[in-house]
Order: sequence, then structure tokens, then C-alpha cells
Amino acid sequence: MLSKKTKYGLKALIYIARQDPAVPVLISDISEKEQIPKKFLEAILLDLKKFGILGSKKGKGGGYYLLKDPKTVTAATLIRVLDGPIAMLPCASHNFYEKCDDCPHEETCSLNHFLITVRDNTLNLLQQKTLYDLTVA
Repeated sequence: MLSKKTKYGLKALIYIARQDPAVPVLISDISEKEQIPKKFLEAILLDLKKFGILGSKKGKGGGYYLLKDPKTVTAATLIRVLDGPIAMLPCASHNFYEKCDDCPHEETCSLNHFLITVRDNTLNLLQQKTLYDLTVA
């Protein structure tokens, strides 16, 4: 299940991507139109800025804007930036791998093998969908 942070982050990015790219979008506009608490949205947008997905401009005419072409930003990237691992267990993760404390033999663990398959199929779908695809859905 997606966290609220990821759900709100995706909604905000879709909203921004649908606007004129030459005009920064105000947090208050996103918050109002997408029904996202403003303080929570500020923190989410700062994370997206930190990871180079968004830029911001201060002052009159300021707001947030996309730094990357929406056709090049995958859903997998966005979920990882906002939520971390895509895998359901750390032992099945590509980027956030950790051995499970309660599993003495990972190589024979049926749960590990199953969740790697789930991760691979989920990742395949998430890597095929871009922010642009989400704006036209």
C-alpha cells in the first residue's frame, strides 16, 4: 500500500506536470486543488526538490516546477524517492537489501524467492510508467 506521503507526492507531481511548464506552481494551489494538507505538502515538495525532480523559485511569480521531462521520470523512481524500497521485505530489495534476522538460509527461503518475483513484476510495471503517462490517464 502506498503511504500518504507517496500518494500526495504523486498527486502533486501530476498536478504540476499538467500545468504550463513556464509558470511555477504555488503550494497553496496544489494543496487546494488536490486536497493535500499544506504543511505536509511543503515537506514532500522539499524532498522532491532535494532529489532533483523539482525546482523552486522564490518571490513574486515563484513556486515549484519540474526539472525533468515527465516522459523520463518513472513511477519506480518517484516511489523510491518518496517511500524508499519497492520490495516488500528488505531481503528482496535491489537498492535497500538487508538480510532478515530470522532467516538462517536465504537461498532456500521460499518467501524470499516469491517476494523477489513479486518485486521484479512490480518493478517492471513501475519502470514502464512515467509521470507523463500518469498525466494523461
